[in-house]
Formats: sequence, C-alpha cells, structure tokens
Amino acid sequence: MTAVALAFAVVLAAAAVFVLRRGRRLSPHQRAVRDVLDAADALEDRLRAARAEIQAVAGEHGPNPVGDAMREMLRQRLWLRDHGHDATPEQLAGVRDAIDAARGRIEHQLERIEEARAPRD
Repeated sequence: MTAVALAFAVVLAAAAVFVLRRGRRLSPHQRAVRDVLDAADALEDRLRAARAEIQAVAGEHGPNPVGDAMREMLRQRLWLRDHGHDATPEQLAGVRDAIDAARGRIEHQLERIEEARAPRD
C-alpha cells in the first residue's frame, strides 16, 4: 500500500509542476504588455534619478523635460490600462517606441547637462 501511495504522490507532484509551468507561459500579447510596463517602470526610475540633476542646472523655471516625460509616460500607462487588453501588436510596439523615445530625450538632456558641467579648457 505504501508503494501505491508513493507512486500516487509522485504522479500528483509531476502534474502540479506541469500545471504551474503551463500557467506561467505568457501569450505574445501578454509578453508585449509586460514589456511595455517594464519599459515604463525603467523610464520612471530614470526620471526620478534625473529630476534633481536637471533642475539643478536648468532651474525651476526652465524647460521641464522630466515633467514632460512623466506626463508622456502617464499617458501611455493610461492608454495601456484602457486599451491594452485588445491592442494590436503594432499599437503595443508604438507605445513602447514612445516610451523609449521619451527615455532618449531624457538621456540627451542629461548629456547636455554633463557637457555644461564639464570644465572648459
């Protein structure tokens, strides 16, 4: 009887592992949405780190690329919340491209700040 119970437990454990692994697989659409959200999270982290640097050089009254990028990111997150479930792969790629472009603009601004801070010979 013990061997039967052990065999049953092994089969049950194997079935549980199979079900758990199968449940973790994401569809291409789910992966695309996750990638967009990951890009938005990375941009938000970068913006928080860059905000103080940009304001130190540009001041409070100059152009606000951080605020602009934060608003763009929020627009994309709201769009994804409202339309992500039925968005086409092309639409999701467009959202991702917009987030990447906003990150590129911030990186460009940070490069300009670095250049302005660098001592001139």
